[in-house]
Amino acid sequence: MEFTTEELAPIAEQMARISVQKLNAAENRQIMVLEEGIRQGLMELGRQVMARSLSQAEEEMERELPCQCGGTLYYQRRREAKIESLFGWTCYKRSYYAECQCGKGKAPMDDEFGLEPGEITPGLGKLLALAGSGLAFGESRGWIKEFLVLELSENSIRKETQGFGQFQADCEEKWKAQCQNQAYLQERLRMETERPERLYGSLDGAHVRIEDPEEEEKWREVKTGCWYQVEPVPDSQQRQRHRKKAEIGQQALRAKDQQYYGDIQEVDDFEPLFWATGCRAKADLAQELVFLADGAKWIWRLVETHFPNAIQIVDWYHAEERLKKVSKDAFPNGEKRHTWLEDTRTALWWGNTAFVIRACDALAHRSEEASAALTYFRNNQHRMHYDRFREQGYMIGSSTIESACKQNVSHRLRCSGAQWTVEGARLTAKARAAWLSHNDDWETLCSLRAGLPLTA
Repeated sequence: MEFTTEELAPIAEQMARISVQKLNAAENRQIMVLEEGIRQGLMELGRQVMARSLSQAEEEMERELPCQCGGTLYYQRRREAKIESLFGWTCYKRSYYAECQCGKGKAPMDDEFGLEPGEITPGLGKLLALAGSGLAFGESRGWIKEFLVLELSENSIRKETQGFGQFQADCEEKWKAQCQNQAYLQERLRMETERPERLYGSLDGAHVRIEDPEEEEKWREVKTGCWYQVEPVPDSQQRQRHRKKAEIGQQALRAKDQQYYGDIQEVDDFEPLFWATGCRAKADLAQELVFLADGAKWIWRLVETHFPNAIQIVDWYHAEERLKKVSKDAFPNGEKRHTWLEDTRTALWWGNTAFVIRACDALAHRSEEASAALTYFRNNQHRMHYDRFREQGYMIGSSTIESACKQNVSHRLRCSGAQWTVEGARLTAKARAAWLSHNDDWETLCSLRAGLPLTA
């Protein structure tokens, strides 16, 4: 619904006259005084327009209506209700029906607009969920007050945010059920014509502290995933870190069209979500699937189970970090440490993992870090052909998933003063992942909150 300039002009003229009168009567003629006054006036105007619109929007009244129980509801009167909207608490009147044998009543207009008397409207709920998925609930309350001129409780923001997270969880259950249905998968394979040329996937885990007396574990892992595509960084947008990559023969790449997901679950329980989100991103249909992650065994087990043809790459920076730890542990002498690190790092950069393995093996008897690194490089040798990967134009750093963990877990779930139950943390994380994703997930949740039917 939109209003034209012509439709609003008479109202604007009248408000302008009132605003000037109040400004002239004020102690200080300042632009901030004018701005705040107009904003407060518009809020009150919006509240009144909202109330009158709802009271006048009802279609022709019926004498009786069918009840869900199978009986009949009879018109009673125009009954008042109160809702909390973007303009504050708003009262309106609508037709109310009752006298069915089941004892229940009904206001058809409430059903039509998805209104619950005494509760928050879908429009306000969407903004509260957005605020709560980005900021601590207490901090969100302050922002809402400043931006919307509304006093709301932390619990209201928490409820809306985690409600959006529950909508996302419900959607994920539907995806998982679909992707376990062979008939659905076969039909999708037959009908799908648009297939990604090159798609990336990444997984990682980050921990959140749980303050729940019923939970023995104080820290739980939030498994976080992302499906995305990659594009070169334009010269005009390259920063120093991008130019450094070019100096060592690595193309400056960045992620685009990210689709985030996550949950607090054990690996076996998380596995269906990994597969279902992959199907949504068309990972199983991609002409080329590249999976980037650290050396965690649970990640590569999932990849090999569901996407055995994927090109597997261990994040270069994790591998390099292993070499740094070995050099610090094995060599107290700075010069020897530097030489060993440069030799092994150069060998790794050019895909010579055999050299790196021999170098770690030679130190394993006197260095625990070297012993651990030896196992790490042996297990991931086939994922470390960095010379070939660069040649093919693949991204070799997992900064995309690390950014996802920072945005979803560190920034939101581990912010100062945050206290979580497991369910509160997982639902908040799901709401935030939907907002951060570059697809229609957030709009889908907004439609569900408003009670609107979803498109196929």
